[in-house]
Amino acid sequence: MALGQKRNQLLLPQAAAAMEQFKWETAAELGIEVPQSGYMGDLPSRVNGAIGGNMVRKMIAAYEQSLASGTQPPTPRVTNARTTP
Repeated sequence: MALGQKRNQLLLPQAAAAMEQFKWETAAELGIEVPQSGYMGDLPSRVNGAIGGNMVRKMIAAYEQSLASGTQPPTPRVTNARTTP
């Protein structure tokens, strides 16, 4: 997908840098070589899907761990409503 065609948006834009770092860490854990340019569009969708899938698994595991330890992180309030400029 071209750079300007990304349609998914973060619900909390201030988390963009952390999510980007999380993506690269997950790719490294899976043994996926990240190109120097950072562009991963040349990789098969199976590889990129594995990165995203493992990111979700790690986030769920972290949330479950926090619940098991007796602390529940605050859940952000989000809606599907779009604000028009």
